[in-house]
Amino acid sequence: MILDIWSCYFGAYLQCAWGNSAIFASIMIISVTEENYLKAIFSVTYPAEGRVGNQLIAEKLGINPASVTEMLRKLAEKKLIEYNRASGAKLTKEGLKAAVKVIRKHRLWETFLVEHLNFTWDEVHEVAEQLEHIQSDKLLDELTTFLGNPSFDPHGDPIPDKNGRIPNQKCKNLSEIETGKKMKVVKVADNTASFLKYLDKQGIALADSLIVKEIQDFDKSLLVEVKGKREVYLSAEAAKKILVE
Repeated sequence: MILDIWSCYFGAYLQCAWGNSAIFASIMIISVTEENYLKAIFSVTYPAEGRVGNQLIAEKLGINPASVTEMLRKLAEKKLIEYNRASGAKLTKEGLKAAVKVIRKHRLWETFLVEHLNFTWDEVHEVAEQLEHIQSDKLLDELTTFLGNPSFDPHGDPIPDKNGRIPNQKCKNLSEIETGKKMKVVKVADNTASFLKYLDKQGIALADSLIVKEIQDFDKSLLVEVKGKREVYLSAEAAKKILVE
């Protein structure tokens, strides 16, 4: 909220200082709320980069669908999205660039918090949600260098590089793996604290080796060997959210 107010204040100041000059025209002020919308549109549509309706955007942001239309119109006015009520919203080239940059910052901050500030993987999301809106490119560059230019965050999500390129991932849901095949955990599809804590209780983390020992016909739950040491039962729903290669 404070950052949103600052963005509005700074934008108004620039207009007073420069009016409609070419200098002002080249500056794009994107508020925290606008960044969150761009990130939500990207998250819902990636990797297809297609269109998305108000309802899905509202669900992603946890807000009332009725409040979405006005913000989408503002983003369209800034040429960050293409939008009409019938077909929904689609990121423009500039909108995609802005969305990917926010995601890059978010995942780098999550990595920093886990690797250097003793946060656990279920604690970092809310903090990174705040840090991702810092606008210093120098800080972002220094953070990237400090972390050794990582390609993936603590949840296994790919970190876009400075040019917006996103590392490819070839992985499958654990629920799709046949019995007896040894696989490695590379990503989780659910970053909620409740699911991550559930995995902690099961002793499952990124890079762990898993072998599906049994699949129950009744409910498709799995008996899984973890790191060759212990066996745990996973529901079919949980198995779908564990990605392996």
